[in-house]
Amino acid sequence: MRVNTFSIAGFDPVTNELGIAVASKFLAVGSLVPWAKAGVGAIATQSWVNIKYGIDGLDMLEQGMTAQEVLQQLVEKDADREVRQLGIVDARGNSATFSGQDCYSWAGGIAGPNFACQGNILVSAETVKKMAETFQTADGSLADRLLLALLAGQEAGGDSRGKQSAALLVVKEGGGYGGYTDRYIDLRVDDHADPVSELIRIHELHKLYFLPTQAEDVRKIDESLKHNLTGFLRQLGYLKSSADRSDEEFYEALKSFHLIENFDERILQPGMVDQKVVSFLEDLVSSKGRDETI
Repeated sequence: MRVNTFSIAGFDPVTNELGIAVASKFLAVGSLVPWAKAGVGAIATQSWVNIKYGIDGLDMLEQGMTAQEVLQQLVEKDADREVRQLGIVDARGNSATFSGQDCYSWAGGIAGPNFACQGNILVSAETVKKMAETFQTADGSLADRLLLALLAGQEAGGDSRGKQSAALLVVKEGGGYGGYTDRYIDLRVDDHADPVSELIRIHELHKLYFLPTQAEDVRKIDESLKHNLTGFLRQLGYLKSSADRSDEEFYEALKSFHLIENFDERILQPGMVDQKVVSFLEDLVSSKGRDETI
């Protein structure tokens, strides 16, 4: 199956996170291209996708082979290698990229310390060039940098056929929900008019719902804020509007709001609240008011 796309595999030597961001004019590109395992490596297999590049490649990396050694073995054993495209980063930051001679142009890749980016049927080489430059100079988490690189590639031209899907996969030890797996971030936009922008939006929601409160977001609930929050909670039905409520009832209603809206990671001790939750509450009440006016 031909998956004409552009992708970047990356490694963060500080957090030991590994990940891949990918976009394509292809339905559900995240179901085929990205493969990663914590402490092992990240692999993007595309063009005429060979799923075994992901499966076997991770096994080889886990055995101690470098990214370049794995790439060479995978390609040498594949009779159809000239239509394949592959990017690998291992858990030591070694990287490698390969584009077969029969990949549709423009096709190629750039590999450097901690990253490998590649693409085929692109508008031009500028796509992978901008991806590489952006990843190396951007700030933020590995996920942030991968997405910024993907966006830079899209803005430089991207897939010459257009846009359809995008995906982000980041792994780290115990990073999955509840600590049971290594799938720290696994987000997909399977069919969308502007998939990269939509993926970035969803990633912002992921950070909102799954990251714990940062110190700069902790806010004391003074009388003024409590009055505002009480009004919000009443409008949303968490408190009855007919009478004043005790502190216990107020904080129970605020906790219920956190749980109903999936802000489990941002529940603070009574007397404190996360500013991001306050902002979400304000926006929710504001949008509810607009809906009722229409």
